[in-house]
Amino acid sequence: MLLSFLRKNLRLTGTKYGCGGGGCGACTVMVSRYDPQTKNINHWSVNACLLPVCQLHGAAVTTVEGIGSTKTKLHPVQERIAKAHGSQCGFCTPGMVMSMYTLLRNNPQPTMEDVTEGLAGNLCRCTGYRPIVDGYRTFCEGQPELFSKGDLLPLDPTQDLIFPPELMRLAEVKDQTTQRFCGERMTWISPGSLNELLQLKADYPQAPLVMGNTNIGLDMKFKGIFHPVIISPTQVPELFKVTQKPEGVCVGAGCSMSFLKSVLERSINDFPPESTHMFRALLQQIKLVGGQQIRNVAVSTLGGNIASAYPNSDLTPILAAGRCTLVALSKDGRRRVPIDKDFFLGFAKTVLKPDEIVLSVFIPASRPNEIVHAFRHAPRKESALATVNAGMRVWFNENSNVVKEISIYYGGVGATILSADRACQQIVGRPWEEATLSDVYSTLVDEIKLGPSAPGGKVDFRRSLTLSLFFKFNLLCVLCVQNVLEGQSAQDPVGRPMMHRTALSQATGEAVYCDDLPQTDGELFLVIVTSSRPHAKITHIDFSEALKLPGVVDVITAKDIPGKRFRTFTGYDEELLAEDEVTCVGQMVCAVVADSKAHAKRGAAAVKISYEDLQDRIFTVEEAIEKESFFLPRRQIERGDVEKGLREAEQVYEGEIRIGGQEHFYLETQSFLVIPIGEEKEMKVYLSTQHPAFTQEAVAETLGIPSNRVSCHVKRLGGAFGGKVTKTAILASITAVAASKTGRPVRCVLERGEDMLITGGRHPVWGIYKVGFMKDGRITAADFQYYANAGNVVDESVLVAEKILLHLDNAYNIPNLRGRSAACKTNLPSNTAFRGFGVPQCMLVVESMIDDVALKLGRLPEEVSIREINMYKEVSLTHYKMEFDPENLVRCWNECMKKADFRQRRQGIDLFNQQNQFKKRGIAIVPIKYGIGFAEAFLNQAAALVHIYKDGSVLVSHGGTEMGQGIHTKVQQVASRELNIPTSLIHISETSTQCVPNTCPSAASFGTDANGMAVKDACQILYNRLEPIRKKNPKGTWQNWIITAFLQKISLSATGYYRGHDLDMDWEKQEGKPYAYFTYAVGCSEVELDCLTGEYRTLRTDIVVDIGRSINPSIDIGQIEGAFMQGLGLYTMEELKFSPSGVLYTRGPSQYKIPSFCDVPLKFNVYLLAGSSNPHAIYSSKGIGEPTVFLGSSVFFAIKDAVTAARKDAGLTGPFQLNSPATPERACLACATHFTQMVRDESTSGPAQPWALNI
Repeated sequence: MLLSFLRKNLRLTGTKYGCGGGGCGACTVMVSRYDPQTKNINHWSVNACLLPVCQLHGAAVTTVEGIGSTKTKLHPVQERIAKAHGSQCGFCTPGMVMSMYTLLRNNPQPTMEDVTEGLAGNLCRCTGYRPIVDGYRTFCEGQPELFSKGDLLPLDPTQDLIFPPELMRLAEVKDQTTQRFCGERMTWISPGSLNELLQLKADYPQAPLVMGNTNIGLDMKFKGIFHPVIISPTQVPELFKVTQKPEGVCVGAGCSMSFLKSVLERSINDFPPESTHMFRALLQQIKLVGGQQIRNVAVSTLGGNIASAYPNSDLTPILAAGRCTLVALSKDGRRRVPIDKDFFLGFAKTVLKPDEIVLSVFIPASRPNEIVHAFRHAPRKESALATVNAGMRVWFNENSNVVKEISIYYGGVGATILSADRACQQIVGRPWEEATLSDVYSTLVDEIKLGPSAPGGKVDFRRSLTLSLFFKFNLLCVLCVQNVLEGQSAQDPVGRPMMHRTALSQATGEAVYCDDLPQTDGELFLVIVTSSRPHAKITHIDFSEALKLPGVVDVITAKDIPGKRFRTFTGYDEELLAEDEVTCVGQMVCAVVADSKAHAKRGAAAVKISYEDLQDRIFTVEEAIEKESFFLPRRQIERGDVEKGLREAEQVYEGEIRIGGQEHFYLETQSFLVIPIGEEKEMKVYLSTQHPAFTQEAVAETLGIPSNRVSCHVKRLGGAFGGKVTKTAILASITAVAASKTGRPVRCVLERGEDMLITGGRHPVWGIYKVGFMKDGRITAADFQYYANAGNVVDESVLVAEKILLHLDNAYNIPNLRGRSAACKTNLPSNTAFRGFGVPQCMLVVESMIDDVALKLGRLPEEVSIREINMYKEVSLTHYKMEFDPENLVRCWNECMKKADFRQRRQGIDLFNQQNQFKKRGIAIVPIKYGIGFAEAFLNQAAALVHIYKDGSVLVSHGGTEMGQGIHTKVQQVASRELNIPTSLIHISETSTQCVPNTCPSAASFGTDANGMAVKDACQILYNRLEPIRKKNPKGTWQNWIITAFLQKISLSATGYYRGHDLDMDWEKQEGKPYAYFTYAVGCSEVELDCLTGEYRTLRTDIVVDIGRSINPSIDIGQIEGAFMQGLGLYTMEELKFSPSGVLYTRGPSQYKIPSFCDVPLKFNVYLLAGSSNPHAIYSSKGIGEPTVFLGSSVFFAIKDAVTAARKDAGLTGPFQLNSPATPERACLACATHFTQMVRDESTSGPAQPWALNI
């Protein structure tokens, strides 16, 4: 693939590996070709991970390094994303840059619609997207000027790279010759003519045709399918021919989606409006097929999309409904074949013969009185495979509503697309009116069946969608038939919105991540072999066949570990490599080491593990409760007398809610490079971790050597969010064993699917509550029980369960409060730390309780009588007896209510809901009180090392790791203030255990608090040492003072230390001070919900946060927005799915959807609370990385508010359970529309297993 060629062969590491499946955009590059027919140069953004190098003959490839660098000259695209603070961890930034650069090469004056469409194929897990959009908004005319144009480099298209003239001359050659590339196991053939293509297809009938490689490439990569011969007909001009006729448009089967889009747009302008229904419907679907990069290389092209015959294809239902045909061609001749129900024989099967190719597709123009529409529902609006889609066409008699002809096709409800023939027969010859359509709904319910174990699950929802989408078609047909601080020094950077210190390097691709490090001599690659059983004894590991394969050097098992074979977490041991027994699918068993990644993967596939299955498998918390499978200790905390409070309450309500897990989905997967020095067992470990000292200790213990022989080096992380601590140390240890055994450097970089399978994520939680309250809304008592699905090993689950209980009260002063929590031991991959560490799950349960109290009383939860009356208002004690002042919590609440214009908007929403039946709006406002710091006091310490060199430059080392949160930038600001020098003189190279020993993790929103204080201490020591010299020469320069100090033998190096807060929590006494202080915030969101499909759009979000005196407002606002968007994903869209046997289904961006550009609130306002200070942290700032994740729940509760309005129309009132995430499926079914009721009334629960577990 182009990606590996760029990174390994050409050492152009700016292009990143993020997922390997074209789903994240981190590997985006620009491909340019010269068209000899039009004499134009065409530019496309493409995913390098899917593009074969063999396919690039005659093309020019531009990477992020080619458009600009900090060493020569930046391109405006690179500069503007950096200056707009659109780069945090920076791993996605080169892909964003290249998508935007390609757009500007094609259109130097884009609209905002062009920008959002061009970036739709790129994902970011850090920023929340707004600053990226703001940076690139500056290229659009007529947009608000957020930056002074004088401060930005101008866009000058004349300065862009020229297309190589030699490639132009090559493209002008008329006769193309067949190209043949032979690899180790595969032959790639690119024929030069149509006749050669037909002959090749006759010679190799089973050989697939590859144009965009978005289908075959993924099957080979992820499913292990092997093709000895591949035919790529990209040089055959007949496959790209377009002919326009009065009857319609004939499009070559090789045309990409982007090219087809331009053809349809042109046809819509050329044909009369009444003839363009089909074109418009098809165009609507194409715009939602993948991202721009995927559409540019084809999505298997138009012909490939049809021939692949996937049941959830976005195009085939509308092509079938729209009377389209194709020309099939072989050596034996050609034939015209209708694209209809008879064309598709089954899953990925059609009537095409093995030696036939699809030459062209005819798309007919719509006839008079003919209406065509396409519909689609997907987990995310863009870049997501459809859950259900449909193509529908109706042809009326002239001047009548009587139906002459109708076609209804659905995708996603069977092994292939389904034609609703019986429903169509019900309609033909009858008028388009309510009586006819009522019969159709009943027929559709009978006609479209899905069993409980149907692949993809969501059975009731998918069947309901078939009715809802037809109802939408009905509505469209009816319309057609009817019509900084005062006085602060200018040099002092603290409190100013300083750009991320490496943002420009990240935007140019120069920033180095772990896998960007150059290959070392003799380097090997390691691939992990994981268990395929959820609970079994290992009877034998046979790797004899693996060792016979070319390039395979060794296989590492537990027996090869010279030191400790396990890591201990909270009193439990976790094996590095399973030896006798496996307890989940995805547990690491052994590792294959080879001379290349490809050889290591082949070797891993050849390892055969024999098992003896054990029957006592546990997957869900219910099963764990039944079998008392818990990690101890189980915690409990209580204040007041809960039983008495419940007895004295005027009303008591019992409820529950389930919160699903969440994948970290950091863009940079787990990455390691371990180099044995060859002397005294020394090891250098380069890796991506939040806790280098923990990894150092793990590697040393695993190898049986002292820690002083192991040095860990972290330059930066491409995102982490809690997921690069525990499993990272284990993976590093395994890699180190391989390096030690072979005596050679070993690299290990997990594939996206491997990473998601092995490393775990956020804990799914089942929350049960019982609440007593008065008629005025005052809560007298609440009793909570939390069950967290910990997985197969303890990891940090017990600590997560403890933190859940410590945030039990959120912002509410409930006099009688009790909480119990349990970490359930199951046979799923173990879950681990994730931004918020249990708090986002805990607080959703608390706020759901508040919501249910409001619904029970028939009131709104944000009314004074519900949320506000229960909120802390004066100096109080928490339920663990820690005193705090909630003044800023109340200020945040009042300010958010005012800034969001809450009460006025609530009235408008109520009016909107009265006037609309199938669209409802909802609004919600939620507070948070989040504790900052580690309850384990020793984790709050930090150290730093500061060197001043003779030229005056300063090198700072500290224990924090840079993962996008801006800790290095803030530390640089701290050093700048304390030494009174510009930030340009200060450099931070890396985080290394050689410079600062015994560091604590960069976690718990405490990194800057601790490391900033340590750096401050070191700088103050140095500044005080220079005081006599400054007094003697007050007008001297910094450089003069430093030279003088050196000559006077004054040490210019200092260690700084910060002891940290003495925090603790005594669980026996149920009291303590586990946090240094609290960060407060309030978020308000408004959504609009489509009750027929469950799809929603966040119209507006307002957030007010108390972060004390911000050290860097731009970085802090970026953290707030990014955390909010991650919370929005947690609560509304991100779903982990496991099979009934415990296999993770969702192993990449094609199955697991994180928020994209299209999910950012249309109006997004962040306000920092003015006049706040915090005496407990550096410069009165506050930790901000984690708290605002929970504010994403404001969208969840806004959806629930909209669902409540829909249920009211259906005659349903009072509390109801809406589990998280509030996916379109859950929201749609909760609305209880007529269509969902029809499906549920008809549904019968059979004996079949469901497709996925309810975790």
